[in-house]
Amino acid sequence: MTFLAAIGAFVLGALAAVGRVSIFAFDTVSHLARPPWYPREFGVQILQIGWNSLPVVGLTTIFTGGALALQIYAGGARFSAEAVVPQIVAIGMVRELGPVLVGLMIAARVTSSVAAEIATMKVTEQIDALVTLSTHPMKYLTLPRVLAATVVMPVLVAVGDIIGIMGGFVVGVQRLGFNASTYLTNTIDFLEWIDIVSSLSKGAVFGFIAALMGCYFGMRSERGAAGVGSATKGAVVAASVLILAANFILTEMFFAG
Repeated sequence: MTFLAAIGAFVLGALAAVGRVSIFAFDTVSHLARPPWYPREFGVQILQIGWNSLPVVGLTTIFTGGALALQIYAGGARFSAEAVVPQIVAIGMVRELGPVLVGLMIAARVTSSVAAEIATMKVTEQIDALVTLSTHPMKYLTLPRVLAATVVMPVLVAVGDIIGIMGGFVVGVQRLGFNASTYLTNTIDFLEWIDIVSSLSKGAVFGFIAALMGCYFGMRSERGAAGVGSATKGAVVAASVLILAANFILTEMFFAG
């Protein structure tokens, strides 16, 4: 009975956590329709989440695209299928690797930063000060970050897809001996609109998840330095797991048929 009780407690705790996150997400989205709004804070978050993330996104995707080209060429050589490198690099980066890698990089960089910032504000009672000044913390802290991440993530994913494909192109042409024009032609001809739409849609969902988890764990942080560290760690772990789970669900939605 003790074992069954432990399983029941775990399930109930998990369901309660899902409920809390769902209510938090609904509360965040509902503030879109109610003034006041803070466009300046939204613009600051666009720069911090979008522009400042470009270097890590570019470095991650260009090396991944190059490594993917090498792996596909080595694997295809076993079946005399080396010519499929441009097509597989393109579909692999656009459908899966681009959105997922960018999402995980944003979870590592942005989610941790947002969680630590908001948790520190809670520990130092700055959030209480906002309430005293009649400023809703959800409107001033959560909504601009979640909205900015949702807006800029498709752009980051598009940039990451392009850079990753170009990484594969450079390796394919310089290292593997492909003709440059033929490589680009095969890449463009093989991609379809559904691939691009799915990639950008995943980016928007991943951005929403990453920022929401940072804000959620930051708002629920406990007092003290240990509470800030725990909130940051929990936010990154939750965002990473949810991004991978959402990737599976979205892939099923777009390509199951």
